[in-house]
Amino acid sequence: MKIKDIEAALFPPDGAEPAQDVVEACRLDARQGVRRLVRRYDKEQAERARVAALYAYENAAADEGYDIIAGVDEAGRGPLAGPVSVAAVILPRGLFLPRLNDSKKLSAKAREELYDEIQEKAIAVSSVLVDAKTIDRINIYQATMNGMYEAIFGLDPQPKKVLIDAVHLEKLPMPEESIIKGDAKSASIAAASIVAKVTRDRLMMEYDKAFPQYGFAQHKGYGTAEHIAALRQYGPCPIHRQSFEPIRSMVGWMDDVANEGEVT
Repeated sequence: MKIKDIEAALFPPDGAEPAQDVVEACRLDARQGVRRLVRRYDKEQAERARVAALYAYENAAADEGYDIIAGVDEAGRGPLAGPVSVAAVILPRGLFLPRLNDSKKLSAKAREELYDEIQEKAIAVSSVLVDAKTIDRINIYQATMNGMYEAIFGLDPQPKKVLIDAVHLEKLPMPEESIIKGDAKSASIAAASIVAKVTRDRLMMEYDKAFPQYGFAQHKGYGTAEHIAALRQYGPCPIHRQSFEPIRSMVGWMDDVANEGEVT
């Protein structure tokens, strides 16, 4: 067989598994081109096995009789500026999404590509942003919980069970399961982590255009040295979380000065 024919046999265009006798024959082929194809095949098979293992919690829930399972995660609980982003995702059971993982373990480019693939192939996706003013009013923990409830209730169809990264949502009308480091253990939660992260990062890029002095495009609102220096120079802007330190102290100091008549 020619190399191009072997490639077509090892990687069928419909995504089906190649015949095992073809695989074994390729392993015995000494041609360098075939050896490269075999290495590529083995790498893809290993990735398929890794992603398949991420469905362990979904498969267990399905074995319990739950046929629609959602994963929920957030991004942006820690930054000094911008919203907290929450996403809920229902994936087709066993869907192979190459590179699917905790969003923090992926490059920005990989997250963007996976975001588009998740939007295209998921059964349902729901995203929620809770702004800085709400975070200041009710605290970041409650804002995140509220966002999770809203994201879940925004799914269509509604899930029969929900898998959540590290927290419990006890007021849900359906069963829920909290999974520590769930974004690295559950396919649905990993997908939700990617959607939440990309949604928030895209918004922070827009905020960077409105408030270029803070460098939001680089640090996305997190408390980097660059961000702290900008805060000290310019003070907080409307998307900063005034209940977070060091902004809280800065705002208090500015209010005290204003009350003394030194700032108008």
